Amino acid sequence: MDESTEAARIHGLAERAQALQQRLATDPHRPRYHFLPPSAWMNDPNGLIYWKGHYHLFYQYVPNDPPWKTKHWGHAVSQDLVHWIDLPIALAPTPGGPDQDGCFSGCAVNHDGLPTLIYTGVRGSRQLPCLASSLDDLVTWQKYPGNPVIATPPPDLDLIAFRDHTVWKEGTTWYQLIGAGIREVGGTALLYRSSNLVDWEYMHPLYVGDRNRTDPLWTGSMWECPDFFPLGDKSVLLVSVYDDSRFRERAYKGSLHYSVAFVGTCADSTFIPRTQSIIDYGGYFYAPQTLLDLTGRRLLWGWLWEGRSDEAQWAAGWAGVMSLPRVLSLSTDNVVSLEPAPELKQLRSDHRRIMDLSILPTSFMQVREVQGDCLEIMAELITGEAT
Repeated sequence: MDESTEAARIHGLAERAQALQQRLATDPHRPRYHFLPPSAWMNDPNGLIYWKGHYHLFYQYVPNDPPWKTKHWGHAVSQDLVHWIDLPIALAPTPGGPDQDGCFSGCAVNHDGLPTLIYTGVRGSRQLPCLASSLDDLVTWQKYPGNPVIATPPPDLDLIAFRDHTVWKEGTTWYQLIGAGIREVGGTALLYRSSNLVDWEYMHPLYVGDRNRTDPLWTGSMWECPDFFPLGDKSVLLVSVYDDSRFRERAYKGSLHYSVAFVGTCADSTFIPRTQSIIDYGGYFYAPQTLLDLTGRRLLWGWLWEGRSDEAQWAAGWAGVMSLPRVLSLSTDNVVSLEPAPELKQLRSDHRRIMDLSILPTSFMQVREVQGDCLEIMAELITGEAT
């Protein structure tokens, strides 16, 4: 390609980008309250970490034109959980490398002062753990030349999938959970250990679900995006329920895909759940991940996927939104509870309080003094004898 042709190509790309940003700025459906990338596709939150006074949010990102297939890691940073600054793409597929077909979900850890990402590298049908590290406070990333750091899944298990990671340290030992599913059995999170994040020893499944059980809730044939952490005096295992057969039927459009919190105890690398509950009943919440901040709060984000058709998303030029940050706690009956981070209150503007309104079965009520397209509504309804 000669210089004039390349210059024309770059000019054309710049014009397209400018036109898209102008269109997005006037899109009435594009959120102003939640985080979302500059354009195009996003899904799972990844690599959440609090680093030197900043919250770092990585996420699954496809910056290219539709159909938005090859996953990268987008990156944004905030000091207050409300206002976010977009940073350069953190991870992109390497041609000919173990992640040539996508950089799937994972996590971030502080490895003796070195920020390190653990993610799933995709090459053909192979989905295996890879590492990347940063020497400039999380701005640019160098992939470990020996990727993948686990060459194969456990050979003695008949798995239907093997991806997504959570990593933590106890003493001098690193532990890793990888999402998986045992064929005809159910979802599981496979436990590994390492002294250096590079050489991993498989231990056993931390916990295995039952794909045929529906009481108290159905937990599917495979678990994606595991997260494992202490909360209060208990241990919490978060997983996102996936089923290969139902997924083919576009279950994302219904309520068959959701995220589950198991709360229990863990001793000698054995997890015993006592309660289990769905994290969010909204029908469009998936793949949550948490971080521990400097004050000791456990914060959670999740991916809010689309209810619009693929064609509507492509026409709009963007798809997917990140949930608001939520603070986790345990209820008295050991169920995970969530509240929006209090920092979000700074987004509030004019306040109106309206009391003692009666709503009749045949009435249409309009509160004329409250108008706008970005509203926060706190309502208390007293039903009386109504049904």
